Amino acid sequence: MKLVFAGTPEVAVPALDALIASGRHEVAAVVTRPDAPAGRGRRLVASPVAQRAEEAGIEVLKPNRPRDEEFLARLREIGPDCCPVVAYGALLPRVALDVPAQGWVNLHFSLLPAWRGAAPVQHSIMAGDEITGASTFLIEEGLDSGPVYGTVTEEIRPTDTSGDLLTRLAFAGAGLLAATMDGIEDGTLKAVPQPADGVSLAPKITVEDAQVDWSAPALRVDRVVRGCTPAPGAWTTFRGERLKLIQVAPVPERTELAPGALGVGKNSVHAGTGSYAVELLWVQAQGKKPMRAADWARGVRIASGETLGA
Repeated sequence: MKLVFAGTPEVAVPALDALIASGRHEVAAVVTRPDAPAGRGRRLVASPVAQRAEEAGIEVLKPNRPRDEEFLARLREIGPDCCPVVAYGALLPRVALDVPAQGWVNLHFSLLPAWRGAAPVQHSIMAGDEITGASTFLIEEGLDSGPVYGTVTEEIRPTDTSGDLLTRLAFAGAGLLAATMDGIEDGTLKAVPQPADGVSLAPKITVEDAQVDWSAPALRVDRVVRGCTPAPGAWTTFRGERLKLIQVAPVPERTELAPGALGVGKNSVHAGTGSYAVELLWVQAQGKKPMRAADWARGVRIASGETLGA
């Protein structure tokens, strides 16, 4: 089939690579978000997908909006049979959805209908799910509600961050998306409507959502930290300044600390929660680089009775 691939961040690159390497399909063009400011100099930088496409000699389309007439005209001119999508980052209007005969097929990082929305991986970790996965589905105008072509499952490990899990899903999902394109071309794969039961939503995680509530149980604190790593980054406050929490570990044997209270040992730092304590392993103070929590504690000289999140 002739394909036009739509995607933007690094997590979409494995799927693009899988389609390029498949040998069965022609990736005629790539659609991605416009260049964005990055780095200290705020220089405009092409998306990871755009950079990979340019390396492969594939035409790159960067519409400000996918309803722009110039983009739609070029899409019709290319005439794709299908448009696979991975984390493109913009809503597709009906006028664009109608161009390819086989529609736009999205790779979504959850087992639909669970966790429809922008942040399925973060929400699955924060909710304490043990199993997640990826799904390919035909895009409709509803939110991730289209019929599903296929799925793969992935175990959520006890120490997984959203970054860890998303990396694994990106590669597992790449194979699923390539297989989905093969099945659509062969006519051996039919999309099945999603069940009405089991729907959950995964809206974008905001900075406010990432603030740790020390009155919550230790397992919840751990899940928030892991779910918000690397982005947007879990945080609390200490002495009125923001402290980023990069890694913590629940410590069931320590129950004497009140929520947010700090317990400092020679080579360890613990914080109380609504159940038992968590050990702070890696933190990042405002304006500083990430460091081991024990080194941070020695540097700030935590006094008896000081707390987090006060």
